[in-house]
Amino acid sequence: MFHVVTMAEEIGIGLVGFGVAFLFLGVLFLFDKGLLAIGNILFLSGLAFVIGLERTFRFFFQSHKVRGTASFFGGILVVLIGWPLVGMIIELYGFVVLFSGFFPVVINFLRRIPVIGSFLNLPVIGPFLDKMSGDPSRQMV
Repeated sequence: MFHVVTMAEEIGIGLVGFGVAFLFLGVLFLFDKGLLAIGNILFLSGLAFVIGLERTFRFFFQSHKVRGTASFFGGILVVLIGWPLVGMIIELYGFVVLFSGFFPVVINFLRRIPVIGSFLNLPVIGPFLDKMSGDPSRQMV
């Protein structure tokens, strides 16, 4: 019924958080190659800690996710080679293809948070997010 969070999952959540922070800083500092590389490594290792190594491999290497996986890891490789802007664009495409199934859940969760939800339900942003989440018939209550 209840899921007890293990120490490995706590470490993984921290690693994912630091990975996202380093990626954000890498983009903020005009696509700094070092920060982006560290952010990618922390994000992937944190994901492996949270869901487990075997499930991480199964997630990335499913037959219908080949294009997204190739783009994601290819983008990381291009960042490491030294073209961070091009690599991040390729990686962003792979991220969207891989994680697009999670977007509706994340958007609906964020809409329930008081301040963020008010912002996400604005007339300009709300319809765009409805289209992204695949729920065009969503009505405001």
